[in-house]
Amino acid sequence: MNRRLLRRLARMPVLRRLVRALHPVRVQIQELGAVLAASWRRSLQLRVVVSTLALSSAVVLVLGLVLQSEIAERLLQAKLEGALSQAEAGRIVLEADLAGVDPDREGAQDTLTNALARLTNSDAGDPGSPNAGEFRAALTTGAGNGPEVSAGPIDDVTREQRVTVADGGLSRQYTTVGGVPTLVIGQPVGTAGRELQFYLLFPLEAERMTLNLVQSTLIVGGLVLMVLLAAIASLVTRQVVRPVRQAADVAERFAGGNLDERMPVRGEDEVARLAESYNEMAAGLAAQIKQLEEFGALQRRFTSDVSHELRTPLTTVRMAADVLYASRDELLPALRRSSELLVTELDRFESLLADLLEISRLDAGVAELGAERVDLAGVVDRAVDAVRGVAADSGTELVLSLPSGEYVDADPRRVERIVRNLVANAVDHGEGRPVEVTLAGDAQAVAVLVRDHGVGLRPGEADLVFNRFWRAEESRARRSGGTGLGLSISVEDARLHGGWLQAWGEPGRGSAFRLTLPRHVGGHVAASPLPLGPPDAESSESRSGATTSVPTPPWGMPIPPSPSAERPDAEQGRLQPAERAIMDTGDDDR
Repeated sequence: MNRRLLRRLARMPVLRRLVRALHPVRVQIQELGAVLAASWRRSLQLRVVVSTLALSSAVVLVLGLVLQSEIAERLLQAKLEGALSQAEAGRIVLEADLAGVDPDREGAQDTLTNALARLTNSDAGDPGSPNAGEFRAALTTGAGNGPEVSAGPIDDVTREQRVTVADGGLSRQYTTVGGVPTLVIGQPVGTAGRELQFYLLFPLEAERMTLNLVQSTLIVGGLVLMVLLAAIASLVTRQVVRPVRQAADVAERFAGGNLDERMPVRGEDEVARLAESYNEMAAGLAAQIKQLEEFGALQRRFTSDVSHELRTPLTTVRMAADVLYASRDELLPALRRSSELLVTELDRFESLLADLLEISRLDAGVAELGAERVDLAGVVDRAVDAVRGVAADSGTELVLSLPSGEYVDADPRRVERIVRNLVANAVDHGEGRPVEVTLAGDAQAVAVLVRDHGVGLRPGEADLVFNRFWRAEESRARRSGGTGLGLSISVEDARLHGGWLQAWGEPGRGSAFRLTLPRHVGGHVAASPLPLGPPDAESSESRSGATTSVPTPPWGMPIPPSPSAERPDAEQGRLQPAERAIMDTGDDDR
């Protein structure tokens, strides 16, 4: 019923116009809320100041209420005590004046009026008499026995109080007369005839003004106190937060590669001890990083030197092996097989040596990108043709979807090597099932997806698949004769283009590798034109509640640009697998 009513209201033109008119206001409120929430999360000083103000406001409010209540109670108590004393003194004076007066005789009205006048004058002229401030007096015989004779503002006295006094009791009551709070004291007064009812009316306007002044003073004092507390909290918090911010800035610069960055040490307090501890830690880390850099440089130099030094003896062995292989028909069968194996292993060794040289150049940062404007479909087609023989030997069908016209600024040699490694890898692990190679592009990027339907990747293997010399199954006989460095080199080639190389896999469902390149050199890749995994991979994982595949990232999700490519490996460990794949500095073939 409520939904139907809301739908009907939504169809009303006036309501729709009102909603459209209020939409910008709602957006601004949401933006303001987001800004305030972000400031609250990011600023420790703001949280401390606001928390201090909130707690101080509660304390000041409670103390103000208690103080105001106590002052009001004391004022009213003092007023009541003075009023009772003055009422008792007035009663004595009236009884002395009216001792011989009969209220029921003729002229009693004037007598009562004169008695009240003398009472007022005597209280005003006698400094020693009890004084509760300004008052008005009233006398009445009541309406009990005979006609009522009254003097003074008797109509301002309530009927309930008059009944109490008529019964012979002392009565006090707070009431409002003409908008002014008033204290009324009533008691009986004896005469020669029947008793009179004597009332004194004390206006509480002065007490009300005093309470208003006290309340205003408390409010102003509370506000001033809050401002002072905010300033004090801000100053104190700043003294604590400033060293923390300095430490954060120093840590960021240290993480950015400035290993000489240190915190200043001032004094001997906790912040000084923190600075000393941080400086000691930074010095230790800098020494370890320098040692690792020297070790890495030595390792790269060793790899490069060994690779170069092996080329000369390898050339000699290659020449001898070629001579034996050319005359293999003249050799004995056993020697013929040995010559064939020698040539095959020499080919594999030469490939490994070439990969090692390429890795050493990439590690040394001397690799250059020979970018040119190419149709990526032709480059991918050439790479696939290079492994068609291996695919034919394994009975693997290559299914291509390579639309032409997807131009990109890229190094064709490196892109061809990436695709060749991915297709050979898919053939090796596809168990003879078809391997799909898909090309697609959008305005910013072009992507190549290589999909197999073989053994797939177990959870966690997507983090390892780009490591150097890593194999998913050590016992598997590879048909392509890979060196274990193909995917690692492919990652570096992709990063050299400013692109992505990502992996997805699931046991029994195969795996997928996606290369995404910007259309222009220096371009930014925000999303890939092709999904990485199958459309049902993410939904099946969400239904089961457990992640059995290793999407890197989930299909269709872009990887945000991160400056972590130049940060230490410790921070890279917190990246998603796809980000690690493209930002890993090395140690990366399945």
